[in-house]
Amino acid sequence: MMAIFAAVMSVMTHQAHAQGAGLGAAGELVDPDVLRVCADPSNMPFSDQSGEGFEDKLARIVAEATGRKSVAYTWFPSINGFVRNTLGSNRCDIIMGYAQGDELVQNTNAYYRSSYVLVYRKGGDLSGVETLADPKLKDKRIGVVEGTPPTANMAKAKLMGKAKVYPLMVDTRAMPSMAELAMRDMQSGAIDAAVLWGPMAGYYASRSGAEMTLVPLIHEKGGQRMIYRITMGVRPSDQSWKRTLNTFIKENQAKIDKLLLDYGVPLLDERDQRITQ
Repeated sequence: MMAIFAAVMSVMTHQAHAQGAGLGAAGELVDPDVLRVCADPSNMPFSDQSGEGFEDKLARIVAEATGRKSVAYTWFPSINGFVRNTLGSNRCDIIMGYAQGDELVQNTNAYYRSSYVLVYRKGGDLSGVETLADPKLKDKRIGVVEGTPPTANMAKAKLMGKAKVYPLMVDTRAMPSMAELAMRDMQSGAIDAAVLWGPMAGYYASRSGAEMTLVPLIHEKGGQRMIYRITMGVRPSDQSWKRTLNTFIKENQAKIDKLLLDYGVPLLDERDQRITQ
């Protein structure tokens, strides 16, 4: 799951980068020839050093559309310090997936909208459940990642007492993602359901070998926000670069949607309706 990070850039760092890499638009530090991407090296389905994440594939599409000759990566795990050590240090020019509304980066327009989802085995006694307040969940053991928005709703529904809580910050170079572990636990019977960020749930559910039901949590009453718009993150100073990316998103939305759907991402339109192929 995506973390939110802080970044502060100094004038000296700006000058050093400008001397070493050259400027894009006037006053901006974007490389005009290479799409320099900031990414986690082991964070499927988003990014991976193998190039198999959907953000990796999207980066190649962005590079071609914006006239870049190649894509280069600065790899750093999704832990505290990510922005500071990547975008904030001018080692790269774009974070491919970033939640809208955070002040640590400048957001482009959103290129997809998704939500946290409830995942359970298809055809079981949880069929028809659409909210975390449903009485059918009362005696179930539910997996959830600590500190994520659904934990507040689960606590309100008195579901945390039996919950299996997975850690939020993990280095996936050394261990599987929590979404992957939750799917394994569901298959083994260790948990009855899981509440996960939609793109991760969709990807691992489609590869679990079992039929799973994914229910976007769009009908929650109160609690924390479950639906998020995902953007590309750039430096606050890179206004021209942001406009270039906004144009790319507008002109390639159908292609982007297809890519995300191929990875099992549960896409939502502005009316909270599922987008399908």
